[in-house]
Amino acid sequence: MLHLRILAPAAMTDDILDLLESDDAVTGLVAIRGAALRPPGDLITAQIAREAANPLVQTLREMRVHQQGSIEIEQVGTWLSRSGFDAEVRTPGSSTDAVVWAEVAQRAYDESELNWTYLSFLTLATVIASIAIVTDSQILTVGAMVLGPEFGPIAALGVSLVRRRYMLLRLALRTLVIGFLVAIGLTIVLALIGRLLGWITIAQVTGPRPATHFIYTPDKWSFIVAVIAGGAGVLAITSAKSLGLAGVFISVTTVPAAGNIALGVAVADGATVWGSVAQLLVNIAGMALAGWATLQIQQTLWSRVSLRRSRHLTVPRRML
Repeated sequence: MLHLRILAPAAMTDDILDLLESDDAVTGLVAIRGAALRPPGDLITAQIAREAANPLVQTLREMRVHQQGSIEIEQVGTWLSRSGFDAEVRTPGSSTDAVVWAEVAQRAYDESELNWTYLSFLTLATVIASIAIVTDSQILTVGAMVLGPEFGPIAALGVSLVRRRYMLLRLALRTLVIGFLVAIGLTIVLALIGRLLGWITIAQVTGPRPATHFIYTPDKWSFIVAVIAGGAGVLAITSAKSLGLAGVFISVTTVPAAGNIALGVAVADGATVWGSVAQLLVNIAGMALAGWATLQIQQTLWSRVSLRRSRHLTVPRRML
């Protein structure tokens, strides 16, 4: 169940109420006239079945409610309502499977923002990955994978293509490229300091590393795992139950590859650098392609559900 909160000019209120009242997926409908001060207007709240969110939000956008007021959607964690239960039963589809595109797009924009927090987490994860390589530690490698925030903008690449939001595509690419360049650059500096102190040797980077050898030796399995992880990650962030993200993070070697690039540069070992670059690109490409394909399938399936529902909606035509 989702909570819908709308601030709208008074002239739009009746049309919005007509739309919501005509939909069987809506319950708990409340209208408070004159409650909004900035922008001035009315407050409308309702509970809607998650499966019905997309066509309702799309219609509200076509009515230009978001340009003269605001539309807010919140997940209701716990609710007790017979009418709400009946609304979910009447609405086709599963609430867990339903993809709320406004929610997905908002999350994609938020996680594609290049900010201090993103750069800090990615840099710290890359530094931990480099330490894991020096010590040949699988535990530290897993820790670096979990800490890395790079899956957000990678998933946003698929969202931008499926929803045709090309500004989001530019933001996600910019965040990925600059983020990894900064993280690798700072890790190179720290690795060089480690060499000067004698903490890092060429043998530790280029010698046998049975626990972390996979980081710079990509093969067909690297791409296959990235594809599976990318699809699972997108399902986790688009469904009502965000499960499985930790498994996604520890399945791919983007951050460890970045850490290995930094160490390869620090010890001037070209084979290590290029092998790690290949691993990094293979993982990003595999996850991005899988994310796009998964989102495309979800959009196709849910557009059919929305089409069936739209035949039963009464749209206030004077507002379109």
